[in-house]
Amino acid sequence: MHKAGFVNIVGNPNVGKSTLMNQLVGERISIATFKAQTTRHRIMGIVNTDDMQIVFSDTPGVLKPNYKMQELMLAFSESALADADVLLYVTDVVEDPEKNADFLAKVRKMKIPVLLLINKIDLSDNEKLGDIVEKWHALLPDAEILPISAKNKFGTEILLKRIQELLPDSPPYFDKDQLTDKPARFFVSEIIREKILLFYDKEIPYSVEVSVESFKETEKNIHIRAVIYVERDSQKGIIIGHQGYALKKVGTESRKSLERFFGKPIFLETYVKVDKDWRSSQKELRMFGYAPE
Repeated sequence: MHKAGFVNIVGNPNVGKSTLMNQLVGERISIATFKAQTTRHRIMGIVNTDDMQIVFSDTPGVLKPNYKMQELMLAFSESALADADVLLYVTDVVEDPEKNADFLAKVRKMKIPVLLLINKIDLSDNEKLGDIVEKWHALLPDAEILPISAKNKFGTEILLKRIQELLPDSPPYFDKDQLTDKPARFFVSEIIREKILLFYDKEIPYSVEVSVESFKETEKNIHIRAVIYVERDSQKGIIIGHQGYALKKVGTESRKSLERFFGKPIFLETYVKVDKDWRSSQKELRMFGYAPE
């Protein structure tokens, strides 16, 4: 008998959802940095064996929306509650369990198996962990609680085994050689955005979106032209940097990561354009893949 199902990962920002997804899928599907709001879309990573297919889904961190883009990010997270066969609710040893009580109330009403994962247990001790488990058990009494450390791969094998046990009998939903539901261009923009998150301070990364204007693959290499959109002229200056040094650094580091990801030489051209208030424009957000066509 073949098993298959959707295993959706939800939780607040910065608790380690993307790191966990990458450990479970075994590929760098979701960008994982130390900054909140790294994941903006719902990203699927597919694990296949002969008799099983797990469709993992990483979602943006749950937050109270301040502008249109964040409203659509919250919609991605809430959509993950609607179609899951198994829900992974990720928290960690430092966050307040009462945070985002509205979302938690929706999780509490779910009739499917919920695995509550207390991540980053390497930052805690047994006594403190015991208190955290009790608090969460009171909030989500039907959830199965598993302490893990996604970064150190502690508990992830046990988690994978448990997910396999909970999966429904079903034929596969995707081709068995498929790793994700996203096209190659999506990962190009995510990898460039990851470098911007790493190299720039303050609000700059949150005002940035990356669009791949051209992706031409041959047997030997890939030629890519990407545009980095910002909201203000001043931000454009910061992204480019003195004599173009900052943009060159983003381009070089992105190219290295893209070559590892695609396993081919990459020729990457990057440009910076100003698109005022794109985070609040329905039309622009649709173009960048946040809203349906």
